[in-house]
Parts: sequence; structure tokens; C-alpha cells
Amino acid sequence: MLTDAILDLIETGVVTNARKTLHRGKAVISFCVGTKRLYDFVGRNPFFEFHPSDYVNDPFVISRNDRMVAINSALEVDLTGQVCADSIGPKLYSGVGGQLDFIYGASRSKGGVPIISLPSTNTMRDGTVLSKIAAMLKHGAGVVTSRNHVRYIVTEYGVADLYGKTIRERATQLINIAHPDFRDDLKKQAQELHYI
Repeated sequence: MLTDAILDLIETGVVTNARKTLHRGKAVISFCVGTKRLYDFVGRNPFFEFHPSDYVNDPFVISRNDRMVAINSALEVDLTGQVCADSIGPKLYSGVGGQLDFIYGASRSKGGVPIISLPSTNTMRDGTVLSKIAAMLKHGAGVVTSRNHVRYIVTEYGVADLYGKTIRERATQLINIAHPDFRDDLKKQAQELHYI
């Protein structure tokens, strides 16, 4: 998906797609949503190539770009590395996206880097602060990316590299990048779950 947010980066030469292995020099997209400025910029512009989503989101197509970096967000991550990105408990928050496709594609790419990035906390309307790294996902939450597909989880407190790690190692690394105010409670819950 292309939005107005990327236009300044393209116009200033930050995004060039010059290092792509597949479709070098092209921005490959399925659709764009935005302002008239966006549509005027994209219209008849040879920099953009439109393809169906089943091509753009195909992990095997994605993996054909060497050093593919996929950065996706999450609503919540549990201490085993399961990622919820589309619901808050059973309540759907967003639609189905391409997170797993891009995480898997980047992990198969030569030198690829699959990343899940999220802030360590979420502040509710009433001012309550919740940890986005939780011992377990909320009841009814959907797992968008399984623990076996996750490599890097990033918060403002660091990076957890979960590739090939045991549950104990995963829990320990994820606690270390959680907000410091929640780490003791997460350790206690991890012990109760026999993760650590």
C-alpha cells in the first residue's frame, strides 16, 4: 500500500529502490490511498509498478530481493514471541494484512531481516498504562505471526533476537525489552508459567 507519507521520501531521493534484486528502481505496490497529490504523483509515473496483492505479498516473491528488511508492528507480543497485530482480545482492530507474508519473505531472503517493532506500553483513555509485552496474549487475541516465524522484536528498550531460542531464552529477552515498570511482574508471571 502506498500513502502520502512516503512521497517526501521518494521526492528527496531517500527511497530509490536502487538496491532491489527484483524490480530494481521500481516501487511495487498493489494499491494507493491518499490525497490528490498522491494520485497526481503516481499517475503515469514509471517509478511505480502495480501488481495484484497475491504477487506483491507472495513470500517467495518477497524473498527474491536480497537483504529484504520487513518492519511490521504489533498490538501485543507474548513471552514466547507470538505476535497479535489485528485484535485486542477477541475484538478485531484491523483487517488482515501482509505481516506474515513479509516476515516470512524477509526471513527467506539472502541476508534478510524480519522485524516486529512496537512501543513497550500503551496508555488507555483513562490513563492506565499497559505493557505491550505480556506473559500471554489477551484471551481471544489472534496470532498473526507465530513464534516460529518471529526473528527480531524491537521496542524503545532494545532488540530481542528470538531466532532458534528456547522458551526460557525468549521470555528472558522479551522481559529485557519490556518497559522497566513491568519487568518484575513479567518475571513473576514467566516463573508461574514455568518459562523461566
